[in-house]
Amino acid sequence: MRRGDFGSAWTISDTVLQERVRRGDVCTHLPRHEQFIWNGEPLEGRRIFVRCYHGLGDTLQFVRLLAHPRLRAAEITLWVQPALIKLLQTARGIDRILPLHEGNPGLDYDIDVEIMELPHALRLDMNELPGPVPYIYVPASVAKAPSHRRRVGVCWSAGEWDPKRSLSAAELSSWATLRSVRWFSLQFPPATCALPAAPIASRDIAEMAARMQLLDLIITVDTMTAHLAGALGLPVWLLLPHDADWRWMHGRDDSPWYPTMRLFRQPAVGDWATVIEQVHDELAQRVH
Repeated sequence: MRRGDFGSAWTISDTVLQERVRRGDVCTHLPRHEQFIWNGEPLEGRRIFVRCYHGLGDTLQFVRLLAHPRLRAAEITLWVQPALIKLLQTARGIDRILPLHEGNPGLDYDIDVEIMELPHALRLDMNELPGPVPYIYVPASVAKAPSHRRRVGVCWSAGEWDPKRSLSAAELSSWATLRSVRWFSLQFPPATCALPAAPIASRDIAEMAARMQLLDLIITVDTMTAHLAGALGLPVWLLLPHDADWRWMHGRDDSPWYPTMRLFRQPAVGDWATVIEQVHDELAQRVH
């Protein structure tokens, strides 16, 4: 997957799936995001129940596959994180959206699948990406007014579960010298920043999406904000650690998932200083 060889990945996944089914493995004792759901049955013509057991960003990335032409389901129900329900009302390929909760969904269906199992189930090829972008539509809350300063949103922390993805707010201080930039914080919950950034993030993700569309650029670490910007087709610069997640592949400064995204990678483990300097120089050229 890191080198874009999806076909070889599915061959490996087939072997793992067949052995799991043969042994009759169960996974209900595992944390929900580690559970395997799909049993390998064809999805075509079936009533499919799609479970969103991973993070918000994962759901935003893979929800586009519900409109994939090879899926051809009779009906698709999405069991999704409540925070995303309003936002995903505009996503294609979904017949019904229900709020994810603990316990049994209480629904009749033919077959179920976890949303991140869809690439395997569809035998996805990298050449099929990204498909139509944007694939989520949210009207801006107000009209975008002309400005002589670039409006740039920034998100520097990806949360505590994977600290290597995050920067400290103080590390952004050199960007404050860019006088032609008006900064906005996309960090939620709001946090103090080394930049003079007005907070615009919101607990309501659909409202946050509407506000993001008023920006000229979004700069973010690897978190839900990056996927939201990409799904909306907004210009976004993604700051990545040296050992980045598989979905960003190796040796690329672009993403086949999101055509409006540019990647800035640490050249060595922990080297955010080089990334920050590169972003500063690129942004300085653009605003001047």
